[in-house]
Amino acid sequence: MQVFEFHFNPELKPDLIFDSFCYEPENLYERRLGSLYMVGFLKNVLPQNLKFLEKIAKVIKEKYYKSTIFSPERALKESLKEANEFLEGIAKKGDVSWLGNLSFAVLSFIPHQKPWWGVNLNFTKVGEIKIFLLRGRKITDIDKKLRFQDIEPYPLKIFGNIVSGKLAENDLILVQTEEISNSFQEQNLIEEITRLTPFNIKGLKAILDEKKDILEKITGVFLAILLTKEVLGKKETISPKISKEFSFKEVFEPFLIFLKSRFFVFQRKEKKPKARSLNFKKKIKFLKFPKIQIPKIKFELNKKVVLILGLIFLLAFGFVFSKFEKNQKIKIFSNSLKKIQEKLYLAESFLILENPKAREKANSLLKETFEEISPILKETRDLPEYFSAQIFSLKDKILNNLYSLNKLEKIDNPSLFFEFKAEKFIPQKFLLFENNLYFFSPYAKNLFLLKENGENEIIETDQKTNLATEFSGSILVFTKPNQLTISTGGERFSTNLEEPYPDFNFDDFSFFRGNLYFFDKKAGQIIKYPSINSEQVPFNWGKPELWLKKAVMAKSISVDGSIWILEKDNSIERYYAGNLQEKIELGIFPYPRDFSKIFTSSYLPYLYLLEPVQKRIVILNKSGQIVKQFQSEKFDNLLDFGVSENGKTIYLLNGLKVYKIEF
Repeated sequence: MQVFEFHFNPELKPDLIFDSFCYEPENLYERRLGSLYMVGFLKNVLPQNLKFLEKIAKVIKEKYYKSTIFSPERALKESLKEANEFLEGIAKKGDVSWLGNLSFAVLSFIPHQKPWWGVNLNFTKVGEIKIFLLRGRKITDIDKKLRFQDIEPYPLKIFGNIVSGKLAENDLILVQTEEISNSFQEQNLIEEITRLTPFNIKGLKAILDEKKDILEKITGVFLAILLTKEVLGKKETISPKISKEFSFKEVFEPFLIFLKSRFFVFQRKEKKPKARSLNFKKKIKFLKFPKIQIPKIKFELNKKVVLILGLIFLLAFGFVFSKFEKNQKIKIFSNSLKKIQEKLYLAESFLILENPKAREKANSLLKETFEEISPILKETRDLPEYFSAQIFSLKDKILNNLYSLNKLEKIDNPSLFFEFKAEKFIPQKFLLFENNLYFFSPYAKNLFLLKENGENEIIETDQKTNLATEFSGSILVFTKPNQLTISTGGERFSTNLEEPYPDFNFDDFSFFRGNLYFFDKKAGQIIKYPSINSEQVPFNWGKPELWLKKAVMAKSISVDGSIWILEKDNSIERYYAGNLQEKIELGIFPYPRDFSKIFTSSYLPYLYLLEPVQKRIVILNKSGQIVKQFQSEKFDNLLDFGVSENGKTIYLLNGLKVYKIEF
């Protein structure tokens, strides 16, 4: 590992001190804890605090390398705990001038031995210090997980969470104090450093020399740590100790001396009690005690008294047992929470290095932690307040990470596009066509047209509308049992479809290239009506084909060339030419409970899923990866949705209200 320290103009600002501290393991035992690096600066410094940074570094370093029996993560945690106690002690003495002015970063690097597996990085920070990872040409701001961390005042807690990650050979870690970081970003110096392939100190100095005039006006620390395989893989040589002749006497002599001393002390103590015992027995022979007759007393206990005493006993026993049970529960939950916390730290470490596999692993770990903490959450009512607060705090951290990973956006006040009046029209479904919304209901005649500008009108019809879809620039309306009506150019054409089998009941339908696909949920059957349009008969369909039997396992379909089927278990199956191409198991969070509708089209890159029970709409790409989720407490009666041609605007029918979402 190569470390380069740059201290810029230490005497430029008298009221600011800064420093860096680099510690390497001194023996085999310390080597398992790796290297420890710290960077700190203190603004508005008082004369008595000129050695403040050195004191903190010393406390952390001594505790860290003293904890060789612990894992590196635990050792760092213990050393930060010691630092917090040290700072709390200073604050209790009345010196709080450093609060709000201290910035400090602690990084530990734990190299693997053979084979070369890279390096584990554990770090934490407080204040305005920036930490970047340079991997090839990619720059990652790895301290963002700690950027908005608050200081907890009671007890004083300056250093908080630890973030972990895995680094590889030739990774470069840059640690910069505030002013250095701002200047480097303004001058694009970090981008220039990434172009040093391979990274070398000569090239770095050349880059800094070019900006000498600017760098002379700033102050702070710049620490560059380059991971090199050769140095990290180097073994440490330990001189063997000179052995001497083995002696039983030397081994057992201390033990024999101990027993001997204990034996003599025992003898001295035993002599006196023995004499006393004999004298006491002699005196006993001459003492005569009169016989005392205790009169027999008959106790008659009232049954009520017995019941009351029994009740008191049961209550006391119940109280003791309850307290014992509660303590046992706290002990069990504490162990569980420690394991959950460790998994959470591991998941957060995967999030540092932003790549799909790491995010997938983090998502999996976070879902495991949520499943493990969920049963504990149900027991918080009987637990102490401080312990319940700890559980809920951990739950919130897990959920925040899960929501971020699963791209869930919670909307407190969604945009209200329109609200119906119940006496005028009660919609159940709608169709979005040419930026206009056509609302209908299978329980009433007429359509309700709502234009993009908010204008609206009633379109009178003779039949109730069950289903509707866009069809070749027209609106295609299906009325049960088998009537189709096409509205185009102000004209309407109606036709009856041939019945596929007795007691059919179409619940959903879609079209592609003129072919109609109906879904009968009760029968679990998809029926295809092939298009046989001609110039004489522009809207005509042939005999029904039993295209696919789903055995009552599907809920909704949509067609874009392939047929997408929303299954009863909330998975998605894609069929093409009647054959199953793939099955998508949705690993999103919150876990799917009951999706009601799926929608896509040939001109959209996304799949849209509506889930009224969890008040959300989910957008996926056609590989099943999450794109976005929208959830709101106001989505309490979701009935239907429609999507604009570009896929970026969604209209949600929620009872009598229509909400609009843009992303």
